[in-house]
Amino acid sequence: MTLTPRRHDALIALAGLLGGLVLIAFGAYDRTDSVPRWAAALPLFAMAGLELFRRTRPVWTATLGGLVLAAGLVAGSVLATLVMYTDLLYAAVLYGPPRMAKVLHLTGGATTLVLSGLTALYAEVPDALLVAGFCGLIFLAPVWTADLLRRHQDRAEAERLRAEQTALLAEMDRRAAVSAERARMARELHDVIANHLSAIAIHATGAQSVARRQDRPADDPVVAALAVVRENSVQGLAEMRRMIGLLRRGAPAGPLAVGESGEESYAAPRLAALDALLDRARAAGLEAGLAFEAVSSGEPGELPAPLELAAYRIVQESLTNAVKHAAPGTVRLRVEYRPADVVVAVDSPYREDAVPGRALHGAGAGLVGMGERAELLGGDFEAGPQDGRWRVRAVLPRETKGADG
Repeated sequence: MTLTPRRHDALIALAGLLGGLVLIAFGAYDRTDSVPRWAAALPLFAMAGLELFRRTRPVWTATLGGLVLAAGLVAGSVLATLVMYTDLLYAAVLYGPPRMAKVLHLTGGATTLVLSGLTALYAEVPDALLVAGFCGLIFLAPVWTADLLRRHQDRAEAERLRAEQTALLAEMDRRAAVSAERARMARELHDVIANHLSAIAIHATGAQSVARRQDRPADDPVVAALAVVRENSVQGLAEMRRMIGLLRRGAPAGPLAVGESGEESYAAPRLAALDALLDRARAAGLEAGLAFEAVSSGEPGELPAPLELAAYRIVQESLTNAVKHAAPGTVRLRVEYRPADVVVAVDSPYREDAVPGRALHGAGAGLVGMGERAELLGGDFEAGPQDGRWRVRAVLPRETKGADG
């Protein structure tokens, strides 16, 4: 059972009060003939009452607690009263304003010096040292302990907030990277579909020319159908170009991306461009001590453009991660053309302190993007450490089965 703060304070007050009453009942306090027994209990009750507000009114309880302690010393010192006063000092530093620790350190130190100095002046030096130690335990020890605990709590809270901010920034970076990857996928989809729409528009225009040479009337069903086909294909192409123009603004490029004036001439990259991609990877990974090897097996045959795009981008992202995170060694690329699908696999030397996806920047967005590309085609994707190396493997079907889903 977890106690609430109010119940916790009430339990402390009750324990102190009962302990003090037991001491008074057995006479375990400094009695004088001029002070009745009940007078020693009054400061005890007052101190227990202040304990109820140790958390909500820490400054006032510490201030009034000093006056109650002085009254208790006159009426007959009870150990429970002293212990509860030290708890009030402890709570004042822990729950009070930040400056409270400095104030109580100064007042406690001054009180210790004054009392020990007066004792040395009117008594023996050993008595003064005993008073100094006793005052230090009462006035300084709880203040120092609470101050140390509060510093640790503040530091832990600061670290917690920093961790939350780091996680938030990582999530923002991940979402931005995923959005950029999806935008690039949309642009590539435009590049593929635009070719087909352009071909449809061109053939429809050619068919209209043939129909006009054959002197077919404008209301001929074939001529009207060709006009609708051409008009819709041209409008669809224009709308797609307008939307892709919005997506192209501010799209980031990876370290192995190809610029407009780059050496790759593919508007929509295909597997035939992997050699140029490997050359750029070799140049980028030279300083990191990386070498690159590539093998392929099987007959490519006629591959769908979306499959080649996805395979190319998966290889590009894998090589980019290798250049960023891999330990010195050899990065191996394998492309396997099978009758029903195409397998692309990249494995690189594994460095545990820099696994792709663990770093803050990007937060694994590249792996997410590769997985989305494979899932879009109805394929399989896996990435992770295996046998001391970081392996990326994607199986992409030749016939898309995930679009209709």
